[in-house]
Amino acid sequence: MFGLGPPELLLLFVVILLVFGVGKLPAIGSNLGKGLRNFKKAVKGEEEEESEPPPPSDSKPSH
Repeated sequence: MFGLGPPELLLLFVVILLVFGVGKLPAIGSNLGKGLRNFKKAVKGEEEEESEPPPPSDSKPSH
């Protein structure tokens, strides 16, 4: 897809380690995971809302 094989991914991981440091990697991974989870929930929630018809209104129009 992007031409990223094992050597390229290893090099990318080393660069990320150098930029962010070992101490911040767990926090970055945690935040990334939370963001992806929230994104998936939002996408799934929008699909569920679109599939359900709106409830009928009980109010009668006033003339």
